This record gives sequence, C-alpha cells and structure tokens, in this order.
Amino acid sequence: MTDPPPFDGHTVRGVVFDLDGTLIDSYGPITASLNHARQQLGMPALAQEDVRRRVGRGLEALIAELVGPRHVGDGVRWFRERYAEVYAEGTAILPGVHETLHALHDTGHRVGVASNKPARFSRPILERLGLAPFVSCIMGPDIVASTKPDPTMILRCLELLGVHPGEAVYVGDMVLDVESAARAGLSVLLVAGGSSTREELEGTGQRLLESIDALPELLGATPGETR
Repeated sequence: MTDPPPFDGHTVRGVVFDLDGTLIDSYGPITASLNHARQQLGMPALAQEDVRRRVGRGLEALIAELVGPRHVGDGVRWFRERYAEVYAEGTAILPGVHETLHALHDTGHRVGVASNKPARFSRPILERLGLAPFVSCIMGPDIVASTKPDPTMILRCLELLGVHPGEAVYVGDMVLDVESAARAGLSVLLVAGGSSTREELEGTGQRLLESIDALPELLGATPGETR
C-alpha cells in the first residue's frame, strides 16, 4: 500500500472525517441490527466488541462476514429494518467532537464527512447530535456507489468543499482509512477508539492523536485565525 502524503497542518484548509468511531459511537445500534439479522437465521447473538472490530468496510461486507455470503441480500434488509428503528436514539457523540468541529468551523476550515455509513443515516445523526451546522458535505456509498478504500467519496467531498487534496487531511479510526486517504492523495490523522486497535493504528506509521480535541491546535485553529 502506498503511504499517504506527509501531514502538514499549516497547509490544511479542509478536513474530511470518517464517522463511526471517529465522530460518533453507534456500535450499539449496529450490533442490535446485526443480531436481528442473525436471529432470522437462528444464529446466536454476538457481543458488541466482537462486532466493533468488523465495522467500517461497508454493510454488505459486514453481513457477508457475520451473517453469511449467501444471505447478503436478506441480511442487509433485516439489518436496515432494525437500524431504522434504533439508530437515532442509540447513537452518541464521542468526547471532544462538538468542540473540535466548532473550532474548525469558526476558523474557516472546510469540514466534510465521508463514511461507509449511507449518507441517508449519517445526515440525520449529525443533525440530531447538533453537528450538522459545522459540516458542509456528507458522502456515503449510497451517493457514490462505492465504499472505502475506493477514494471516490473523499474526492467528491473535497470537490464540493472547494479544497485540493494537497490542502486537506482525512481523519479516521481504522487502518482502512490510511489506505483510503492514500488513494485520494491526501494526508491522514488517526484516532483510537473505533474498529482498529491502537497497536494496529501505530503500525501504520501515521500520526495518531491522543484525542480528537487535539486537532484544532494541530491545525492552528485558534480564535481570530481563518482559512
């Protein structure tokens, strides 16, 4: 895998975030919905931590792995039936996220979200959690017909933000996000707490933030400064 370009916070005008494990915690609703799909086939329920490690490559991949490749069509349908019922109330904002997005917005950084979660779910989640005013672009596989690590959704988001890849950084929680950023031609920053372990993230050789609220200072997002 080709490495992403090196990170230079002084040149960053745009920030594109992953969603699950980076900005929000929706592993509870995801686990409940996956177990609903498994239940239809008489399969035992899985623990949330077992599911967390497998989230992030797109719903079809998750269903193929944990429900079975022969049941992807039905599994996706069963999953979405339950997810539509539980995702809103069961999703929480991660610590420091609101303050981080607020700071980036106030200093003129252009902010987007590019996630393997369909945008039709991402958008109402961001609205409900009060993050939507800070986000100018929301991309998902239901819009671009591909999932990460394909770079299409990240590149489309940058286009809508009016930012060149050399002026942007992708922020995510998975090794997959490193490959996604590299394919899109932009640098990457990582946060622990999602599907990949800290050790896996450290193994990529990319910069790992201690917490997401370290991002504004790293980008020079201080009051009175605009991009």
